[in-house]
Amino acid sequence: MERYREIEKSIIKKYRKEIWSKFIKGVKDYELIKSGDKIAVCISGGKDSFMLAKCMQELQRHGLINFDLEYIVMNPGYKEENLKKIKENAHLLNIPITIFETDVFSVANKLNEKSPCYMCARMRRGHLYDKARELGCNKIALGHHFDDIIETILLSVLYGGSFGTMMPKVHSENFSGMELIRPLYLVKERDIISWCNYNELKFINCACSFTLKNNDENKSKRLLVKKLIEELRKDNKFVEYSIFRSAEKVNLNTIISYHNDSIEKHFLDEYDKTK
Repeated sequence: MERYREIEKSIIKKYRKEIWSKFIKGVKDYELIKSGDKIAVCISGGKDSFMLAKCMQELQRHGLINFDLEYIVMNPGYKEENLKKIKENAHLLNIPITIFETDVFSVANKLNEKSPCYMCARMRRGHLYDKARELGCNKIALGHHFDDIIETILLSVLYGGSFGTMMPKVHSENFSGMELIRPLYLVKERDIISWCNYNELKFINCACSFTLKNNDENKSKRLLVKKLIEELRKDNKFVEYSIFRSAEKVNLNTIISYHNDSIEKHFLDEYDKTK
């Protein structure tokens, strides 16, 4: 059996409970894929996006929904060794990628040398939408997983002074008719890492020079939150689910104020009417 077939089999068999079933549940529960969709699977070169690509590939092959896929890799200015590793992994995993060039890294660094990450993320997203639309796609799929979701909740609360998270899917504000979906929404990062180790797969991390210089617990708020969750898990092994459920079970009767687009509500607006 060719190696990529063994890797595919491991998703469906060995990691059926941890990865495949949760991937399918997320797709169904959040209605991420519909018949006739053409989806651009966005591959950064890391473990999460390649995991996403293989799950989407398997779903297209064995699922009941008729949809098309494109696998796109944006080169924002990777070093040659990183781009080479992406190509090698795509070949190993039997994923037919389309690579396109941008100058995102250099432009983002010029615009904000001290903190280019926000600008970089926005520019990357825009280029991905552009390429997806060029290929006739109506959706882009990103590899954010369960841990990204709960970390974002805590980041929002602890550092943003608000309550929010990444949504399973969103309509693009700037690209009419386009959607962003996150099919790995319910898949845990540690299970993706386990799958990689089981299959002896090595992927690149974030290849941005700024991140490589600043990716330590003293400078990365996301890493601090990740370590906080690890500590909380020692006392409560279900703490991750509790954090996640907090975004599903918001009780508006216990919220001081909230907003939805341009609508703002404060508890005092209705307080005296409930006497």
